[in-house]
Amino acid sequence: MAKPLALDFDPIARADELWTSRWGGVPSMSAITSVMRAHQILLGRVDAVVKPYGLTFARYEALVLLTFSRTGELSLSKIGERLMVHPTSVTNTVDRLERSGLVARRPNPLDGRGVLAAITDRGREAVEQATRDLMAMDFGLEGYDQEQCRQIFEVLRPLRVAAGDFRP
Repeated sequence: MAKPLALDFDPIARADELWTSRWGGVPSMSAITSVMRAHQILLGRVDAVVKPYGLTFARYEALVLLTFSRTGELSLSKIGERLMVHPTSVTNTVDRLERSGLVARRPNPLDGRGVLAAITDRGREAVEQATRDLMAMDFGLEGYDQEQCRQIFEVLRPLRVAAGDFRP
């Protein structure tokens, strides 16, 4: 995890002031910059928590998805669809999980060309332990209460709808 910057000013607020003086006020610029910085902070926090289990947050999400499936296995295409990531990212994630012994690949009996990723007992153990640790630190959002977390979800939902993630 990156060490805190500990600046004596808010660099995003400063950038907003400079932007406004040069091009006029555009609140979306400071909003996107804040979201991107929040992403960096949160990813660093959660990756630090799951690292002892040989995971990144992306690999953790894939394991969680497999635990949610009825059989503990899903096609790589279904994993990509549910995690909203490119097929290449899914392949890379599953490759690393397989090398760690957390998932196993097997041919998809319903699709001769397809491959299923199946969570192993070791993968189930890792996801349970990592989940316990992530929940203990509120997934990096410990500065927010439950209602604020719900509000963050609701504020960002229209962005996901506009991107075509789902139809409300």
